[in-house]
Amino acid sequence: MIDLLHPGLLVVFAGVALALLRGPVRAAVALAAPLAALWIVLAAPAGPAWSGSWLGLDMRPLAYDALSRLFAVIFALMAFGGALFALNQKSRLELPAAFVYAGSAIGAVLAGDLVTLFVFWELMAVGSTLVLWSAGASAYRASMRYLAIHLLGGVLLFAGIAGHVAETGSTEFARMALDSPSHWLILAGFLVNAGAPPLSAWLPDAYPEASWSGMVFLSAFTTKTAVCVLLRGFPGTELLVWVGLFMVFYGIVYALLENDMRRILAYSIVNQVGFMVTGIGIGTEMALNGAAAHAFTHIIYKALLLMSAGSVLYATGKRKCTDLGGLFRTMPLTTVCGTIGALAISSFPLTSGFVSKSMISQAAGDEHLLWVWLALAAATAGVFLHAGIKFPWFVFFQKDSGLRPPEPPLNMRLAMLFFAALCIGLGVFYQPLYALLPFGTQYVPYTGAHVVVQLELLLFSGLAFFVMLPMLRRTLTITLDTDWVYRRMAPALVAAAEAGWRRAVHAIGRSRGSVLHRLDSAVQGLHGPQALFARTWSSGGMALWVALMLALYLLLGYL
Repeated sequence: MIDLLHPGLLVVFAGVALALLRGPVRAAVALAAPLAALWIVLAAPAGPAWSGSWLGLDMRPLAYDALSRLFAVIFALMAFGGALFALNQKSRLELPAAFVYAGSAIGAVLAGDLVTLFVFWELMAVGSTLVLWSAGASAYRASMRYLAIHLLGGVLLFAGIAGHVAETGSTEFARMALDSPSHWLILAGFLVNAGAPPLSAWLPDAYPEASWSGMVFLSAFTTKTAVCVLLRGFPGTELLVWVGLFMVFYGIVYALLENDMRRILAYSIVNQVGFMVTGIGIGTEMALNGAAAHAFTHIIYKALLLMSAGSVLYATGKRKCTDLGGLFRTMPLTTVCGTIGALAISSFPLTSGFVSKSMISQAAGDEHLLWVWLALAAATAGVFLHAGIKFPWFVFFQKDSGLRPPEPPLNMRLAMLFFAALCIGLGVFYQPLYALLPFGTQYVPYTGAHVVVQLELLLFSGLAFFVMLPMLRRTLTITLDTDWVYRRMAPALVAAAEAGWRRAVHAIGRSRGSVLHRLDSAVQGLHGPQALFARTWSSGGMALWVALMLALYLLLGYL
């Protein structure tokens, strides 16, 4: 009977109910629904729970295996902890939207077929966009850019799935080789959500514009769902090693340059997902276990870091490092919890990050991938610089900003303590996590070599931070990222082209103007004030991406 209940839909429907409920009943539902979903995930037997056919295709909308169960467990835990943290959020939209988002992520990782995956994939985009909208007008532009990028990713994924079904006659979601255009499109759709280049900038552009609690939810589901589907669909794809390493160093460089505390942590998400993507590309059982375990622990310590940053934003209204400092005096609990999260993301021994990230490095060493192992070691030191030291130092210590904010409300403190306990608990008692991994493992993280090498990396990078502190001290600067291309350059080019067209139409004159003016009217139908591609970012962007992807897929299909 338990296998007939869908934990993802349970959380989605709870989100709908939260929009209607008030007071203690609303809080009770917000906390109980994720725990109920967690119980279902842990109790359900392995194998397809729902199955059927649609248009002659076999469907498995709900299927349990070790990989899907691992991600569903951490998504349910994250929904519970995020709800606890956000109980005093005044927005009536954010928590319902976050539950739709979290439930869709659970549904996506439990999907046994590509059609169900796509449905939940797009519902995730809707839920996450609503979480951004709930932050108010300040997040609107960023949310529209976010939505446009995810519509592009959805169209890529849909085109790939359609091609895969046409080629194979099956919707089964299993391992795929990069042997056809449809599989390349599916991989591209997955990588968009993972924050891979060249579209990595959507994440630090949009997530920091969410509310103090909204970014906690946003950090957990989209990128880690992408990691899960990459683990299932493209393990051992060598391209992913290099994509992952690019993400690792991209995130480090931009996080070191950044002044906004939440943008530092946003770039750090890209960096950490890069470790996971690299492990997927290596493709051995050790590497895949490491990528899955690191996704699990990353959700916990990143949520803890963002909860501490959110608490600072809630208490002070400030988010730039240049405006903060000295908060440890009046926010000691937030400082301690933020520091624990910083140690965990740095893979400090006795924290959760150590027992997961070391598996990826070990896998690179086992496969004699020397340069990959060296790059991961250097990246570990870089993580300690930007997230392990820079974030807590500039936010809680460094100069005295004169701010004396109180600790956040009780529910926010309890959520931070819950995740801090998980960070330490999983770092010491890691066996329950290893038991959930998709491949059985006898890996022992606490060997003399592992601990000594890790401590050497961390302590020397810490020494480098304080030696170079004058160079790392933040100023009121703005970093330019690849989103500049579509935020600034593309609109400027379109405006210049439109102005040139107007001059051409005017210069040719009336004698030949009848044909030209008819053509001009047709162009205005696409790009005028009431044009199809200019009504809104969502409808116009979707129409544009669908048209472009249809043309591309037809071209590939007839080559």
